[in-house]
Amino acid sequence: MRVVSGKYRGKKLKEFDISSTRPTLDRVKEAMFNLIQFDVQNSVVLDLFSGTGALGLEAISRGAKITYLIDSNAEAIKLIKQNLANVTEQYKLIKEDAITFLNKCNLKFDIVLLDPPFNSNLGIEAINIIIKNNMLNNNGIIVFETSIDKPFVLEHKNYSVKFKKYGSVALYKISKEEE
Repeated sequence: MRVVSGKYRGKKLKEFDISSTRPTLDRVKEAMFNLIQFDVQNSVVLDLFSGTGALGLEAISRGAKITYLIDSNAEAIKLIKQNLANVTEQYKLIKEDAITFLNKCNLKFDIVLLDPPFNSNLGIEAINIIIKNNMLNNNGIIVFETSIDKPFVLEHKNYSVKFKKYGSVALYKISKEEE
């Protein structure tokens, strides 16, 4: 696993083996960031379910203004700290359950990166909280990675959805349209 593009391009990332953690493959990460390539620069990014921190670090590498990395697993937090070693850009690493974080968060984001455990409904729950609590800035984006076996339908007005398939992985780009 490595950083695909930007300032830290090629930086190798440490991985770990926790059964509930499935790192995003480099080709899927590249596809994910191709969907938002013109939106990352100077953006406020939320990497929910951070795992190794690979998605958040990719956003940092591509010029995000600040990136929030959230994970509840102590081993994941330790690994993210190692992967963020020597990173000088602004970020906040928070050890907290993703849903708890969202329910008490009063921030707004330009980009939310969601890569929850595939065998859960946490991604859909997170999306609903983000939309209900109006946590996206105008033209904000959620990129949701899930299993192709878990179809996703968004039924909220003022949001558009684009879908891409990469093997067994589905990527959804959910865009908040300007009010």
